[in-house]
Amino acid sequence: MEPYVPGSTTELLPRVFYFELDRAVIDQADLAALELHARVLMDNPRRRVMVEGHCDERGTREYNLALGERRSDAVSSFLKAAGVPASRIETVSYGEERPEDPGHTEAAWSRNRRAVMIYR
Repeated sequence: MEPYVPGSTTELLPRVFYFELDRAVIDQADLAALELHARVLMDNPRRRVMVEGHCDERGTREYNLALGERRSDAVSSFLKAAGVPASRIETVSYGEERPEDPGHTEAAWSRNRRAVMIYR
């Protein structure tokens, strides 16, 4: 992985983080990218981030909204633990309402179980 260069773009950093079925645990493979996002936010105090939590279509609406919230909270908690002020992080859960892939297969469902970071 390339070292972080202050002022560089975040376009090359992954902004979508995928989760296992019924889980809200950040994958070990995503930790380095999240650390870089935290550094970008710390080095750019005017930047804010929205973290969206998403689920696949299985489960009730209420369950999926709660799971999406836990997923966005997992990313938010990581950023806060890395020093990003909570006031610069917003979270929202869309549950199953905004699928990345509208299919009804395991491959589609795995793409829909995610948290998405949006810089503001």
